Amino acid sequence: MDKLLMVEKELKEGMKRDYPEFKQGDIIKIYYKIKEKDKERIHPIEGVVIKIHGAMHRKSFTIRRIAYGEAYEVTIPYYTPNISKIDVVKRSRRKPRRKRLYYLRGRVGKKATLT
Repeated sequence: MDKLLMVEKELKEGMKRDYPEFKQGDIIKIYYKIKEKDKERIHPIEGVVIKIHGAMHRKSFTIRRIAYGEAYEVTIPYYTPNISKIDVVKRSRRKPRRKRLYYLRGRVGKKATLT
């Protein structure tokens, strides 16, 4: 068996997360911890999941949001300790035909979602 795979399995058992299942096209809300000097606050980030990448402890996902007319994307590691919780706001009604939803970048408004 591959040594890297063995190490990843050991790490994954110790890094269990009880996040809800989500997939590309879903709208999720992430409560992300931000440390500023000696204070710590929780910043909510809500957006459409456009990419889920990696496996085991290297898994990460990218969400996209349009706020105040400007679009931004945030890539977050799945097993980071900075995530306090994840809520699925809205599931996608349609199953996307692609793994990466980069075509949503050229859309604005309601067309920028799969629902």
